[in-house]
Amino acid sequence: MEAHHGRIQLLDILRGIAVLGTLGTNIWIFAHLGDLGYITTGDHSGWWETNDFIRMVVLFFVNGKLLGLLTIMFGVGVELKYRQAIRKGQAWPGVYIWTSVFLIAEGFLHFTLVMEYDILMSYGVTAIIVAFIIKGGDRRIKRAMRGFGGFHAFVILSLLLLGLSGANISLGSFQEVVALYKDGTWFEQIQYRLSDFLLLRTEAIFIIPMNIFLFLLGVRMMRAEVFSPTDKGKAQRSKLLKIGIFIGIPLNLLTFIPGGAFDLPTRYLFAPLVSLGYVAIIAEMIEWKKWNFFWRLFEKAGKMSLSCYVLQNIIASFLFYGWGFGLGGKLSSFQIISIWLSISLIQLLFASVWLRHFAFGPMETVRRRVIGMLSAR
Repeated sequence: MEAHHGRIQLLDILRGIAVLGTLGTNIWIFAHLGDLGYITTGDHSGWWETNDFIRMVVLFFVNGKLLGLLTIMFGVGVELKYRQAIRKGQAWPGVYIWTSVFLIAEGFLHFTLVMEYDILMSYGVTAIIVAFIIKGGDRRIKRAMRGFGGFHAFVILSLLLLGLSGANISLGSFQEVVALYKDGTWFEQIQYRLSDFLLLRTEAIFIIPMNIFLFLLGVRMMRAEVFSPTDKGKAQRSKLLKIGIFIGIPLNLLTFIPGGAFDLPTRYLFAPLVSLGYVAIIAEMIEWKKWNFFWRLFEKAGKMSLSCYVLQNIIASFLFYGWGFGLGGKLSSFQIISIWLSISLIQLLFASVWLRHFAFGPMETVRRRVIGMLSAR
């Protein structure tokens, strides 16, 4: 958990695992050509077939959990930028606003050219809001967490009650979307994303209160020394492990109940509880020195997490969409899992090789240069 050149190794490892883990959810959307029914339970009403059960076991471990972890890590990143600005005597949020705006622009390009379920735009908006919240100090942070977290929980639990009362909260049919990704050209897919921009950005807007809460949770975790090798850090992580195991896992087992009522609560409310447990588990595991080579690979991926996030979605698009290799809708769950793991391995190796020759990932380099030019004006 040592620091390398001022960086905390655990933070980079967590980022790397979180980014590659988000593909563990998105891979099912790619593999089934945009049909969200394959990461939800609304289309199921009885026992799971073997292929479906395997998919749901994987989703139990990754769906919402790695996204929650990634969101927390973005909050940690905001705190580190805040500390850097204070240390250098710079105005806050100052230049960080440009960083967030650029992230929104990157997200828009990613949304348009690659994948409609981009998270970068939502993170960019969240970062701007959080930057002003943390400027107000710990009291404002606590108030914001109660307000945004409480509002988000209220909305999710209200939707849960509607689902349990028999209300139809189905996502609808994805036949046209599947046909587009199976037979449509890349330009037709771009046109679809732009023409249905607001509809396809519903989730990105919907999760902003949750993002704000998790960003601020990352800030408070950093201030509470959760990622530190000190005794205080170990004690804090022990608490997180108990939350993840004894609260998070039982609640997330509800994902195996078919019918769709628990889809939203498990992904957007219960999953982050397991994310906290993952922080504790991974922090403990990196003490296994025999795995140092393994951890260094994840550390490199974490250092260029933005590049890895975009790259993995580009590779998946080529593999599954009709204008590429056209594997969408043709593979078993075992084959899809194998492709996810293969793409992850490719990225681990790519990040390792790239960072031998360059200080930052390709997208990280572009961002630093653009922000540098903007801040110099």
